[in-house]
Amino acid sequence: MAAASESIQTSTTTASSTIPKQIPSKVKETAVGFVIGGLAACGAVTFTNPTEVVKTRLQLQGELVRAGQLSASARPYHNTFQAMKVVFKHEGVRGLQRGLGVAYIYQIFLNGSRIGLYEPVRDAVVSTFGFRSEQALLGAGIFAGAVAGITGAMLGSPLYLIKTRQQSFSPVFKQIGHQHEIRSAWTALGRIYQQEGLKGIYRGVDAAMARAGVGSAVQMPTYMIGKDILINRFGLPDTLGTHLTTSMFAGFLVAIAMNPFDVISTRMYNQGVDPVTGRGILYKSPVDCFFKMTRTEGVRGLYKGFLAHYLRIGPHTTLMFVFMEQLKGIYNKYLNN
Repeated sequence: MAAASESIQTSTTTASSTIPKQIPSKVKETAVGFVIGGLAACGAVTFTNPTEVVKTRLQLQGELVRAGQLSASARPYHNTFQAMKVVFKHEGVRGLQRGLGVAYIYQIFLNGSRIGLYEPVRDAVVSTFGFRSEQALLGAGIFAGAVAGITGAMLGSPLYLIKTRQQSFSPVFKQIGHQHEIRSAWTALGRIYQQEGLKGIYRGVDAAMARAGVGSAVQMPTYMIGKDILINRFGLPDTLGTHLTTSMFAGFLVAIAMNPFDVISTRMYNQGVDPVTGRGILYKSPVDCFFKMTRTEGVRGLYKGFLAHYLRIGPHTTLMFVFMEQLKGIYNKYLNN
């Protein structure tokens, strides 16, 4: 994925190019990366959103209930594939695609920022500190990935809030998390702002920034380095098969690193709100959520929905890369004059 963003380049400036010409070129390059990255992510999320719905519900199932004490009626979702079957049976395709409209806009903010900002931030760090060694370049990539991810999460947080609440809602299983019935995303955002102000709109943003920062810090350099190893050291061709292998490996590492933050983020966003105090009913902060969850559900609680999470990240990365290459080709052929 990072490799794709690196290839979105404008024509190389000549030695006689002036600084005023170079600056707009960098701005244009970042803007193009933002748009292409966001649109490619929208294409990918169309296919991976059902897994996201299932992941959200698995993470909320058995919230703050000790392991072994969850009754059968309170546990309708047994695993990723069974959960998808249950959702489809009771809610149809519409249930599997809950929150897709908001997810499109969220992906533009999140992955537009991740793709558009990754290379400029990394290049700025390398240039400022004069990094040359592989370790230093890897550190710059991790830092750039984290910064880009945190920025995207902050910009898209209100949309992620609504998306999480839409995806957690089930007309059949009311016991899974706090049920927010949302008919219109924009009406819901307006109501939250009227009742809770900006604090309500950005509820859970700290957890989301940690989630996206960790995920991007691992995903961006892992994909870039993994692809380089497969092509340059093992002689594999630069084809879709190589991209898929790299994406699935990077996705596994991302899922391991990010899942605890993902569970905490989901619960912070989805929890009910006290109408009098405006505070979350269950958790005061991500740290409070972490301690309450581990005390009652154990460390296993941090990895709820792991398989669904992994099955979303790997295909999402691969699909986004494919769509990005197509969009980049269209841009270079018709628009990059």
